[in-house]
Amino acid sequence: MRLIDYFDRGVDRFPERDCLHDGTRGWTYREISGWTHRIANGLLALGLQRGQVASVYSPNHANAYAALLGIVRAGLSWAPVNARNGLDENIYILNNVDCVCLFYHSSFEHYLPRLRAECPKIEHYICVDKEGADTPFLMDWLMQQKERAPDLPDDPDEVCFVASSGGTTGRPKGVLISNRVIETMNANFLACMPLDKPPVHLMVAPMTHAAGVCSFPMLPYGGTNIFMPAADPLAIMENIQRFKVTHIYMPPTLIYMMLAHPRVRDFDYSSLRNLVYASAPMSADKLVEAVEVFGPVLTQTYGQAEACMICTFFSPAEHVEAMASNKRHRLTSCGRTTPFMRLEIMDDDGNLLPRGERGEVVVRGGLVMKGYYKNPEATAEASKFGWHHTGDIGIIDEDGFVYIVDRKKDMIISGGFNIYPSEIEQVIWSHPAVQDCAVIGVPDEKWGEAVKAVIELKPGKSASEDDILALCREKLGGMKTPKTAEFIDALPRSPVGKVLKKDLRARYWEGRARAI
Repeated sequence: MRLIDYFDRGVDRFPERDCLHDGTRGWTYREISGWTHRIANGLLALGLQRGQVASVYSPNHANAYAALLGIVRAGLSWAPVNARNGLDENIYILNNVDCVCLFYHSSFEHYLPRLRAECPKIEHYICVDKEGADTPFLMDWLMQQKERAPDLPDDPDEVCFVASSGGTTGRPKGVLISNRVIETMNANFLACMPLDKPPVHLMVAPMTHAAGVCSFPMLPYGGTNIFMPAADPLAIMENIQRFKVTHIYMPPTLIYMMLAHPRVRDFDYSSLRNLVYASAPMSADKLVEAVEVFGPVLTQTYGQAEACMICTFFSPAEHVEAMASNKRHRLTSCGRTTPFMRLEIMDDDGNLLPRGERGEVVVRGGLVMKGYYKNPEATAEASKFGWHHTGDIGIIDEDGFVYIVDRKKDMIISGGFNIYPSEIEQVIWSHPAVQDCAVIGVPDEKWGEAVKAVIELKPGKSASEDDILALCREKLGGMKTPKTAEFIDALPRSPVGKVLKKDLRARYWEGRARAI
């Protein structure tokens, strides 16, 4: 099936149910269906060809979501650009994927001169929320188009969107996501989180990333997507109660902010079925607190742009079982491999390792990307030995639970020993004053690299360096205890909430030939 087919199934089954909602009003599946057909016809009328790339540059917005559905209905590839990125990065992404048409939000109107000057392949601009200075308003433009778009052939290997890799080790790469990838992702989602009634999905994280992908398997079941333009913790809690939200995706940092909010226990969260956390490791102690506050709904998935969203699944019931048994260590797991995927641990020579041994996480199956856009070298590198290489270091225990130990690039080599920051971060997170932390390697004449903790405290809380180091020494012993701890107001984060360790490391390694 094509990506648009899942939406059309929702139109068939739930035509009068709200598909999109902006917090003040909703639009039904029937209404949005009409928009998507007209948008598709408008794109075809512009002369755009099947397989070309169109992008949406907008904060979370109902019209922006309708635009992406219209893009894929036309047989074009949707290339999301994150509204929280810097303009320079988004210009690079738009050029890298050869974008020819851009739907944009008026809050970025002032970027148009640079976009026109530096993105010469973009021939058409359409403003999603009002008439632009010299561009049409989406709603006016689509009403000029024919009511019914052609039904295009189903090609499982056709690219329906071009995702953007995280760019944590260099420039973002265009990740080719085919219809087959979406079909496998939806199958895994629904096998792990079956839907017995229409869900209500609160779109808090950017629709350009996992929160948007989460919405696709809900469309055939009449899912209502409620858009929040900003991730305000209090507004999230209010909206969960107000709209009886059943599903929500958030990075751990946002959950931490909610738990630290003085009103976190003032709301009714009983409607929640799955509060999905992903993108980064989560503190086991804060996970226990989150289950206590939000109920037995915490759900973890593991994936990446190149292996879409749900390679592993850690269910709410498994969370509760881990807390109730002597297997609390499982809270640092990301669950077990999903039904329509294969995941193993591999050494540097391409050998699959037995349970309990540490190595790189590799995956294969229908979730894996078609490749990187116009980058065969990077595609070949990521696909060595017939598996997709995630760049994550992990182990699988005897029960099949997967533990992501660290990113390959984040490993610290101190005094000849390999030290994995995530183990240390789990201990520091357990301190009651700590909101978030990152452990990095900094240059040291004796050890090569010394372990350093950089810490963000909860508002109004305090802790000393000695407090943190003593806690680590007690839990981890001397070798893994950081040599130093530093407190900062806020850790640098990517637009999707990941802590940017490369930015933290940069100032300590400045002026050195090697950052290791």
